[in-house]
Amino acid sequence: MRVHWMRGLVLTIALGWLAGCSVTPLKPWERGHLAEPTMAWEPDPLAAQLETHVYFSKEASTGGASVGGGGCGCN
Repeated sequence: MRVHWMRGLVLTIALGWLAGCSVTPLKPWERGHLAEPTMAWEPDPLAAQLETHVYFSKEASTGGASVGGGGCGCN
């Protein structure tokens, strides 16, 4: 009896998660909100590039951001 109750609970939770993940296509007039500069991952691309360069120069590591060179700053 308890096993059936647990299975029902797990099934209910899983269905709730699946219902919460439904995707509806955007309407043409809604796309303008996503194209705003405030919605960008990096609002200032130049500052993000400088920050990435400084990080990889200080850490003497590369990878993930396609930055070449080492810790000497001679990229």
